[in-house]
Amino acid sequence: MPFKIILFSAFFLFCTTDCISQNNPEKKSRFTDDVTEKFHVLPDSPDVKDGIYKAYYNHNHLIAVGSFSHGKKVGTWQFFNGRGAVLQTYDFDRDTIVYEAFENRSSNLRYYVDRELGDSDKASKPYRVGGRLYGYLPYLKAFKAPFEPDFDLKPIYTATIELLISPLGRLADYKVHLVGPGFAQIITLTTSLLSEEDKKFIPAKINKEPVVCRIFIKCRLKSDGGLEFN
Repeated sequence: MPFKIILFSAFFLFCTTDCISQNNPEKKSRFTDDVTEKFHVLPDSPDVKDGIYKAYYNHNHLIAVGSFSHGKKVGTWQFFNGRGAVLQTYDFDRDTIVYEAFENRSSNLRYYVDRELGDSDKASKPYRVGGRLYGYLPYLKAFKAPFEPDFDLKPIYTATIELLISPLGRLADYKVHLVGPGFAQIITLTTSLLSEEDKKFIPAKINKEPVVCRIFIKCRLKSDGGLEFN
């Protein structure tokens, strides 16, 4: 197919989606305390997303943009780190990651497999659709501390989410490690708190073989007992 036709097709698709969004009512909601969603819905089904979707961190930092069609994510979505850099591009029509940004040592995420790696082993981490910010928000959102944190004396609370991902790419276990003044506690949460979509991962691999992997996410405990990225 000639380049001009491809370009025209992409332009036509964008314009069609944009026109559909303009005809559908727009809604706004809070996904977390820090993340706001803006999306369109079907005129006769206000709970069904249809059209352009955007998510913002602290109201003005775009962290996700894509399209819904009758409640289903479609086409190419992009996910950002809150400073404008793309973390991931995902094609929902082909169900594949198009781009994943390099992850350096400053990342809030760490990955561990339950086996020794040799010098010749080739390992890949587990991937979450939505990237390393937007994709992990459901796990922060689902947690609430079983006590009221006391910040009057500025005590230090640290929190680490631990996710166990099976070789099939399923969330098998979900824990939160809490450390505060004079105590340390591990809280196990039921995975039923999460949707089926939020339990799906692309599994870690060693030499192209899927393996069990644990993901540790550094967080902060907020004054209301919720979590935010460190």
